[in-house]
Amino acid sequence: MDQIFEFIYVNKEMLFIIALSILLGIEVISHVPAVLHTPLMSGANAIHGVVIVGAIIVMGHAEGATSMILGFFAVILGTLNVVGGFVVTDRMLEMFKKKPKKN
Repeated sequence: MDQIFEFIYVNKEMLFIIALSILLGIEVISHVPAVLHTPLMSGANAIHGVVIVGAIIVMGHAEGATSMILGFFAVILGTLNVVGGFVVTDRMLEMFKKKPKKN
């Protein structure tokens, strides 16, 4: 129990920033209109490619099997997230295309 309190005391600034970021993120996201939610989320998922690059770097410097496995799963999950973001964007853009008129 003392180790937990010591960790909190040593990292109190970091924990405060994380808690503040969570509250700020919830506040910002809750005020996004429904019309903008899908494009913003698909763009955020596309930015997730940074995780893929980081995971590839981790896999390149991996010294043990655990690092290699975690890097592999991060690449797979990051790729799924990026592809999902582009699929959602494509489906959303299809909604705004004009339908051909029937004669």
